[in-house]
Amino acid sequence: MSALPGSAEGTAVTGLDSSPVEPAAADLPPLTEQVRLEAREIIARYPQPRSALLPMLHLVQSHQGYVTPEGVALCAEELGLTKAEVGAVATFYTMYKRRPTGRHLVSVCTNTLCAVLGGQRIFDALSRDLGVHHDETAADGSVTLEHAECLAACDYAPVVTVDYEFYDQQDVDSARELVAALRRGEKPHPTRGAPLTDFRGVSRQLAGFDQYGGEAARAAAVDAEGAIGPTLAGLRLAAERGESAPPMPPRPPADEAEPAGTEPREATRPSGRTGETPEEEAADARVAAADNPAERAGAAQAHPDKGAEYGQPRGRQHAGTENPPAAEPATGTTPTESKES
Repeated sequence: MSALPGSAEGTAVTGLDSSPVEPAAADLPPLTEQVRLEAREIIARYPQPRSALLPMLHLVQSHQGYVTPEGVALCAEELGLTKAEVGAVATFYTMYKRRPTGRHLVSVCTNTLCAVLGGQRIFDALSRDLGVHHDETAADGSVTLEHAECLAACDYAPVVTVDYEFYDQQDVDSARELVAALRRGEKPHPTRGAPLTDFRGVSRQLAGFDQYGGEAARAAAVDAEGAIGPTLAGLRLAAERGESAPPMPPRPPADEAEPAGTEPREATRPSGRTGETPEEEAADARVAAADNPAERAGAAQAHPDKGAEYGQPRGRQHAGTENPPAAEPATGTTPTESKES
């Protein structure tokens, strides 16, 4: 990769950003005592205080727009961590911003399927309109633009999100109009999901607090309508064609079922007729009884002969894999060759 560490291009390619955290602006709202009390409320949710760090970083973003040095210090103080430990987490996840973020965060999926269907063209057009690159904010402070590796909505590609709410099946024109509306102060309703607020609002929700300011607004957000046609297309076609999944095999009667958490008897009872230890024979049986590659791999990892070709008769595991005898130094002959020609 030719991009320099910390560059916008390098961040877009690797997903990691090595640039420094920017100092807080003079007009940035301070983290008040109320913020500290909310942080302690988050900590109380977890049996281990350190587990509260992720939502606490979202809480900092909800008040200041990004993870500031002041926010790092607050999290470290409340959790009994060093600022380096907090910073290590804040700089690992791309959802934690290290520079002031616009009123809205616009994420354009440029992963394989979205890119093939136009995601990269959408990003390039928005980049030109806004005069920014990846993870940069428009001069008016309205929008921060970023690449997204995958938004987990391939059946709606190309996908754009605004403050993590979905705007599906976009093209260059629709995405440009969406961003233009955001810059005018409008909040177009997402294709599916809750009504749009802003980046600080959704950060507050991710911290575990209400971003809507009341029960009625919160209930309306939960019940918001959305188009889920692409996700249900396969189900609809199956109903039209009279197709269905094959029936599940019948479950054994309760009195014949193995107790929960135990392995099948045939997979654990050694026969004593193979010349193996009981442990080796039982391990071979577990591998042979595995229903799928994942289970087989798990059984293989626990095998006493870990590294062998599990489940094969003894003597065959390493067939054809032994190295030939090494040549003796200075003579070029093997140990089995005569030293006299």
